[in-house]
Amino acid sequence: MYHHGEKIAVNICIRNNSNKVVKKIKAMVQQGVDVVLFQNGQYRSAVASLETQEGCPIQPGSSLQKVMYLTPTLESNKDRRGIALDGQLKHQDTNLASSTLLATPDQRDAFGIVVSYSVKVKLFLGALGGELNAELPMVLMHPKPVKGKMMLRADSQAEVEMFRQDTVDQDLEPIAEKC
Repeated sequence: MYHHGEKIAVNICIRNNSNKVVKKIKAMVQQGVDVVLFQNGQYRSAVASLETQEGCPIQPGSSLQKVMYLTPTLESNKDRRGIALDGQLKHQDTNLASSTLLATPDQRDAFGIVVSYSVKVKLFLGALGGELNAELPMVLMHPKPVKGKMMLRADSQAEVEMFRQDTVDQDLEPIAEKC
């Protein structure tokens, strides 16, 4: 489980027991969006990625251990379409959408959107060798709120205060007319 803005350490351990050469490594965080309306629509987008040839080529019988750091943020995906978001675009507290937590897979609502994340590592084995993929699911969400802390934004609080003031003024007008 990771929080928004947190660095994700991707530990990669490659033992090349094949007869192919690993030429390049790519690690990415993918956002999966399942739109569960009348028909399932599934979209996958890389929201953070890093590609390297450091330590490559990895010859048959060789091994490599490496850590790559990825940070999925809205800032690095602002110009992309099809990314699920939390919040509103006009406000600065917008993030990538948090993972949808389901107790069981059959809880999927007929009119819902289910968001998931995974870390995917891709090994490129050259033009004739193809690719090798490994994928591991993860959870991306906001930290647990602190008890007693107001969850309203400042502009929302101002709207509530204005509403209260208008309501109090309207309630006092009939009393003032009677006096």
